[in-house]
Amino acid sequence: MGNVYQKQLTTGGNHPLLVNFLTYLLLSVACIFGASFIQWQPLSQQFWLYSILGGIAGALGNGFLVKALQKGDLSVLGPINSYKSVVGIIVAIILLGEVPNLWGILGIVLIIYGSYFVLDTTAERFSLALLKKSEIQFRLWAMILTAIEAVFVKKVILASSTTVAFISWCCFGAVFSFVLFFIYRLDLTKEAGKIQRSDIGKYVFLILCIGTMQLTTNYAFEQMAVGYALSLFQLSTIVSVLLGYRFFKEQNIRKKLIGSAIMIIGSIVIILLKND
Repeated sequence: MGNVYQKQLTTGGNHPLLVNFLTYLLLSVACIFGASFIQWQPLSQQFWLYSILGGIAGALGNGFLVKALQKGDLSVLGPINSYKSVVGIIVAIILLGEVPNLWGILGIVLIIYGSYFVLDTTAERFSLALLKKSEIQFRLWAMILTAIEAVFVKKVILASSTTVAFISWCCFGAVFSFVLFFIYRLDLTKEAGKIQRSDIGKYVFLILCIGTMQLTTNYAFEQMAVGYALSLFQLSTIVSVLLGYRFFKEQNIRKKLIGSAIMIIGSIVIILLKND
């Protein structure tokens, strides 16, 4: 649902970087009361290092995601996110020592195979030409960066707690998404002036969706390996396809659902690693 509101806001005239920044900023404002009760000085250097790295990866990744949603179909871009578990597993091997076995490899293969059905519904079909589409490039970068961010978030959680990690995620995300305005030389005041009264409700629901998503994500990361959690999250793939059809009248839903189901099976196979 968060992706739906992001797409509605950007197609309605809100700049993707503005949507990204306001999401982090307003979540940070909501965290002020809770942050006042936390002892920040005793936190380790590792906490601050991975908070900064996570903030950079998250701000860039979510910026790319919103930009992709502005131009592409939710029912195509949503399933692509299933590759996130693949990237997450690779990064987790390096930084967390979470090594997959044959079940994990099989799951990765199924995810890639399922993506063929989804991407084959585009005009370019499943080909190198598809990678030339800007929305696909934006989504792939978003997927890679947010998968890396997930590992950094796990590092922050290990160095603090789920609540502290959430506040850190909001605040550092706001800082670095604000920096993006200077990098792209955008006028924040001018872009904010384009917000319509009808957009306010969408921003409220977007913040509720993203805030709830990140809080529950942190809890999942605390309880299980990053690769397992990211695989479990791919159950939202079918929801993305159905929401794309419901809100934006996107086509070829049957084939997309078949591909999404295969990708979910791959995700479930990866989750079996937890019981190995």
